[in-house]
Amino acid sequence: MDRMPVLFAGHGSPMNAIEDNPFSERWKTLSDEIPRPKAILSVSAHWFTRGLCVCDSALPLMIYDMYGFPDALYRVRYPVRGSKAFADRTKELIGDDLLIDNSWGVDHGTWSVLCRMYPKADIPVFQLSVNASASAREHYETGKQLRALRKEGVLIFGSGNVVHNLSRVNWNMDGGYAWAQDFDGFIKRNILAGNDENVVGYRSAGSSAAHAFNLLDHYAPLLYVLGAKDEADRVTVFNDACVLGSLSMTGYLFA
Repeated sequence: MDRMPVLFAGHGSPMNAIEDNPFSERWKTLSDEIPRPKAILSVSAHWFTRGLCVCDSALPLMIYDMYGFPDALYRVRYPVRGSKAFADRTKELIGDDLLIDNSWGVDHGTWSVLCRMYPKADIPVFQLSVNASASAREHYETGKQLRALRKEGVLIFGSGNVVHNLSRVNWNMDGGYAWAQDFDGFIKRNILAGNDENVVGYRSAGSSAAHAFNLLDHYAPLLYVLGAKDEADRVTVFNDACVLGSLSMTGYLFA
């Protein structure tokens, strides 16, 4: 393959790192469907910063940025190495607007999925933040700047949720509210049709967009991934479901 795929996963609850369910089981199979990467650039919703940052540490910190979960989740270890070389290359591609910041590391948006895909933790991982100051368009354009990494063996991995409204979570609900399903379906239809403009301009989904999320943090990783894909890619949809009323687990592989 002349380029690595790009991947977006709806990561949902961090408990997916230790629970066997249809979502975590599907993540386990993804690594068999793509070439082995030299490194993984993860854009996680949980590193939400003013400005755009990248971690270039050889030994990135493991971040447990979740509260009130069982002790077993905090005992998960995913001791990946980082990649200063690819972090430097990312800075070359993006320019001076990209800041080096090793106060963060690898958070649960990253390790909860990757510990299922690559349980040996033997592929270097370096994390890129979601720029809280950027618009949806700017997130998408940053993804385009990252595209060259695909030909250098880097898997660009976005981790968030297309629908992520924790204020509306219903712990007793298996599926999604009608508006969550409507928004998730709108995004899916436009991705499958190659209509990135409607995904960037997500408000064109109508009233469902107003409920889908309150911040761009979990939606933005999808925009980075869309920007990094190209016209030759074919899209695979996986984990196509809404849960707890107001979360979407839907993921996309472009290869």
